[in-house]
Amino acid sequence: MKEKVVDLTLNTKLAVDVIVRFLREETGKFGFNKLVLGLSGGVDSSLVAYLSVEALGKENVFPYFLPYKSTDPQSEIDALFMAETLGLSLRKIDITPMIDAYFELEPEADKVRRGNKMARERMAILFDQAMAHSAMVVGSSNKTELLLGYSTWYGDMACSLMPIGDLYKTQIWQMAKDLGLPPQIVKKVPTADLWPGQTDEGELGFQYLLADQILYLLVDERLSPVEVEKKGFSGDLIERIVKRVERYQFKRRMPPICKLSPRTIGWDFNYLRDWGK
Repeated sequence: MKEKVVDLTLNTKLAVDVIVRFLREETGKFGFNKLVLGLSGGVDSSLVAYLSVEALGKENVFPYFLPYKSTDPQSEIDALFMAETLGLSLRKIDITPMIDAYFELEPEADKVRRGNKMARERMAILFDQAMAHSAMVVGSSNKTELLLGYSTWYGDMACSLMPIGDLYKTQIWQMAKDLGLPPQIVKKVPTADLWPGQTDEGELGFQYLLADQILYLLVDERLSPVEVEKKGFSGDLIERIVKRVERYQFKRRMPPICKLSPRTIGWDFNYLRDWGK
């Protein structure tokens, strides 16, 4: 299997300019000028924090570290270091009491259910804090996660804005490195840190480097699985990735509304366009 057949190299300056403008415009058009985010100490959230500061200024960005009792202590060290690097004040809210109180009622729940509950609890807190700050919640999901469904529905996917949602994981690493984010954060093994020993690639069963290239060929280049395989990739891996993209389509769309009237939200009516603006 080839390690690299696709060049996903970014024009970092251009991408940053577009994202910064996106954050300013999307917050401003609804009367907001502040952002709330979860800062986990990982590269995705660290990059989003950097871009948020570039867009709105450090005084308008409010990061939160939301650990569970099993969270790796290094995560807090890295989150705090990133916040201090950007001149931000990091607030810590421990979600252990809320999570444990719930699972006292569900003692048979497996680690996946527990992990999903943690992700959703964190976003519930961030949306409450956004209300307190009159801010919007900015998310840190990337394109690879969204396509593979490797994210929690109404958990880490729940946000007001997704500034890096069109960047593959390997592009996230490149941008973070180009912008001079701390090396210990850029080089960290990707993990949601929902239970001890968890890693993204361990759960997925394949490397981001390969997945990103296959996804790019399938999605951006619109090649068929057969055409992708001819470029040197494993047919089995392509099939596994295609099945994940298909299976998790429901996560990538708003809840569909059953159409009963002539003008249905999301079908025939899309404000503001339908008002001629």
